[in-house]
Amino acid sequence: MFRALYDWTLKLAAHRHSDRYLAAVSFAESSFFPIPPDVMLIPMMLAQRQRAYWIATICTVASVLGGIAGYAIGYFLFDTIGQWIIDLYHLGSKVESVRALYDEWGAVVTLTAGITPLPFKLITIANGFFHYNFPLFVILAVIGRGFRFYLLAFLVHRWGEPVQAFIEERLTLLGWLAMVLLIGGFGVITLI
Repeated sequence: MFRALYDWTLKLAAHRHSDRYLAAVSFAESSFFPIPPDVMLIPMMLAQRQRAYWIATICTVASVLGGIAGYAIGYFLFDTIGQWIIDLYHLGSKVESVRALYDEWGAVVTLTAGITPLPFKLITIANGFFHYNFPLFVILAVIGRGFRFYLLAFLVHRWGEPVQAFIEERLTLLGWLAMVLLIGGFGVITLI
């Protein structure tokens, strides 16, 4: 299962529009799409190691722009689109506990979600809904997402061949681990 996805993503990485596809996935993931861009980002970097930092830049910019769209959904459209997304992830009962968390730890939550597998889209929408300081939100999104994607670029650029060999030898294990982290990220949000 994971081998076919990995091979397809490597082939997509060589496509002339791969940067656009990555930007679209990164944008969507930060506002509504459940799959993180790493699924496409890492194979693209492995296929084009000399472009790893440029690929990280595309991913970071698109992710922050998607985060701004998520913020706008929370700020302007929470009663319609924002509520639908919250209901989709069964988080309606958590709104007040998240509000209390934001009052005390909003910057830490935003930065942590930008770096970790926590669902960034839910955090961007929450930032807008709770009217969190918009310039600070953008700065934290740039720092968090930039750190995550540029760290991957550094690792792939520096140790590309061993990283690729490691991934390919343990593809099934890493695929399942990624799924556990994704589901676990949603699980952490539901525990708040």
